[in-house]
Amino acid sequence: MNNQAPGTDAWLAQVSEEIIDPDRPIIDPHHHLWKKRFGRNYLLPELWADTGSGHNVVQTLFMECRAFYLREGPDFLRPLGESTYISELAQESANTPGKPEIAGIIAHADLTLADQHEDQLRELLQRHEAVCAGRFKGIRHAGAHDKHPEALFITLDTPSYLYGKESFRKGLRILAELGLTYDTWHYHHQNLDFIELARAVPECTMILDHFGTPLGVGRFKGFREEIFQEWKDEMRELSRCENVYAKLGGLAMPDNGFGWDKAERPPGSDEFVAAQERYYLHMIDCFGPERCMFESNFPVDRLSINYHVLFNAYKKMAARYSQDEQHALFFGTAQHVYSLDA
Repeated sequence: MNNQAPGTDAWLAQVSEEIIDPDRPIIDPHHHLWKKRFGRNYLLPELWADTGSGHNVVQTLFMECRAFYLREGPDFLRPLGESTYISELAQESANTPGKPEIAGIIAHADLTLADQHEDQLRELLQRHEAVCAGRFKGIRHAGAHDKHPEALFITLDTPSYLYGKESFRKGLRILAELGLTYDTWHYHHQNLDFIELARAVPECTMILDHFGTPLGVGRFKGFREEIFQEWKDEMRELSRCENVYAKLGGLAMPDNGFGWDKAERPPGSDEFVAAQERYYLHMIDCFGPERCMFESNFPVDRLSINYHVLFNAYKKMAARYSQDEQHALFFGTAQHVYSLDA
């Protein structure tokens, strides 16, 4: 990789800011760890370089990303490789003074196993629980599907109507039975399907990642305003589902189409706020601070912006809210939803 290319340390180093409200405790409820993606590793040293860039990040939550899977054994058990590896890193983080602990792990499981192979799904969930040593909080089985994936930076091999499958919904009911959360990631044109899903399984605590990913590339390029207006109405309707929480972040991915991943320099916090504040404020208005949490989505959003600049932007957007509301956005909601120890 070109050392000056977007996402590199040298590219990101072009923008540095004084930290706003540096003592405010933060739980970052959404980051990944992996090897050799986007031209580099992102493991504890890289994560800590970002979380240690000035803000008071005290805990983090790992989000599944199909890394470190087992290469042998039954297919349904292969995600155990990821949770096992991350659990070891989480324990290392807990034993390293002055560094934020990976306090929770969201693993992967194929929830559609619940139909014909419920025993396999339950076995996998039990084994995730065992290897994560108290840190296993839930599952993400993302629903992201687009009929033209060739235009997108990150894609999944996901059925077009995963949310509507009864086998999938049965899997969600099992998560609810076990007290586990469900995280999802999908594209904006799937929001109505997700609303239907949230209504169909109200007993399951669901977390919407990345605003439902309003796309801005491929066939969606040039339609940001039209998409935004539809998205606003859909998020208002989704917020009526009291079992749904919202992660605020992940809107600087290349597929959102803001273009920072192709720019000569990353944005400062003011530029970021100017471009995206309306999304954040609308979500907080719809869901309330008690159902919203700021996320980094690093290292994916690292392709567009510095960690410390991103959280400066969040703090600028949050400044209009009370201290209790700010605490919820940066810490309390994540702590509550994922049952994280203080």
